[in-house]
Order: sequence, then structure tokens, then C-alpha cells
Amino acid sequence: MLLDCPALDCFVPDGIDPAAAARRTTQLGIGAHPDDLEIIAITGILNCVASSDGWFTGVVTCDGAGSPRSGDYAGLTDQEMADTRREEQRRAAALGRYSLQLQLGFASRESRSPALVDCLEQVLRDCRPEALYLHNPADAHATHRAVARSSLDALSRLPVSERPAQVWGVEVWRSLDWLCPPHRVTLPVDDPDALQARLLRCHDSQVSGGKRYDQAIIARQQANATLVESHEVDSGGACVLAMDLAPLLSEPQPDLDAYLQRQLAHFRDSILD
Repeated sequence: MLLDCPALDCFVPDGIDPAAAARRTTQLGIGAHPDDLEIIAITGILNCVASSDGWFTGVVTCDGAGSPRSGDYAGLTDQEMADTRREEQRRAAALGRYSLQLQLGFASRESRSPALVDCLEQVLRDCRPEALYLHNPADAHATHRAVARSSLDALSRLPVSERPAQVWGVEVWRSLDWLCPPHRVTLPVDDPDALQARLLRCHDSQVSGGKRYDQAIIARQQANATLVESHEVDSGGACVLAMDLAPLLSEPQPDLDAYLQRQLAHFRDSILD
């Protein structure tokens, strides 16, 4: 893989050639920061762990240097924080038996840069995943929204026939319970070995540094399973809510703004009807 990225870190947990690791990918996640993959792409990660022929590849676009810090991490410089978070993401990739972990090393302010879109396009062409997990473009975090748009820009450069059949925009900083079916989908979190909690705890600079994602994210997923449907019994122990972006990507030139306007109109009508 030849990626023109400022500080590319390429990690293959089982040590095979990175190009071969990309080719065997079946499910791909593109997240903004270290620890985002273990939230937005947990369904894909767990599917691949449970499968004999499934392989998850993770892409982290930004270095996470500007994250809040406290405790043992309070005195770290931005560069030291970026180095720490890079190693934490590597540990998560090893624990989750990812096929390939790519950390592109962009700063958050570069999340809409043409250079990032170029890198993501190359990753998509090399990996050709069946399913793709992204941040949802209605996320409350500006960098998450920017990375989602850059990912969709990269996808739009591919012929429609080469785009993944499944593309999910998953909730992190804002729930997607407002989104109306069929564009709101529930993705099961079948995690009998509590792998997600262990993956999130790999990111110690975040979890012990003041943000208990290992508790909050899992609690949200459990709440989703109960609260997402008022007139149906619970279908499972936990699930994530996602925006189905595949209809958008069936268009040769996807119009994300128009797509979001339609979803907001459906939400408005569901309240006012």
C-alpha cells in the first residue's frame, strides 16, 4: 500500500504483508481518532472475530493530539499524547485481531483536506470491503462530521459497482434515536466475551484520563436494545444505532446535504403529524 500521509503508521497484528492484509479485508472502519473504531465499528469487529474468513481493517485519520487529559496524562505534550494514543490503538488492533490497522496521522484541522480524501480513496480501492462503518454525518463532533464527509467524498470517486454494499454511519456524539426507519438501522452487538470493554480499556489515556467510554458506550448500547422500539419486546442484549448510507451511495454523485435534509424532514413530520 502506497499512501501519501504525513505520519502513516501501518500495523499488521499477524505480521503478513500489508498489501495482503488489505486484500483479505471484508469489513472496514474509518474513524476520526484512536478509540473511535472500537465504538463505531464494534459490530464489524465482533463479526470478524467470530468468523473463520472475516477480517476487519481499521483506519484512524487523525492523531488525537488535542484530546483532553488528566491524571497520569495531564502533563503530556500534544506530541506525547499523539504517540501514546497511537500505541493504544495498536494494542486494540492486536487484541481485536484486526487484519490491518492504519493510522494516517492527520491533524484534526485537516479532516476536510484533499490529501485525506486521496488517502481514503486509496484505502478503499485496496481493501474493497463488503461493509463499511463510518461516523454518521449528523454527529455532534465537528471532526467526526468532517471525517464522515471526507470518507463519502472518497467513496464517490469509486464507480457505483465498486462501492461497499453496506455503509453505516454510526452514533457517537449524539444518539441516532431521532432518525426514522428505514434509514435508522440497529446493528447487533453480540459480545459474549466482553471484548468491546477490553478494547476500549486499551485506550487508557482516555478512559482513566477522565472519559469512561468503557462504561458509557456499553450502557448506551444496552439502552438502545430496550428503548429503540416502544411496541416490541427487546430483540437482544445490546445494539448500536446507525444511519443507512447505502441509498445515498447508490447515486453516481451523492448529495449528502440533500440526504440529510430528507432525514430531518421525516423527523419533523413524525413529530408534527
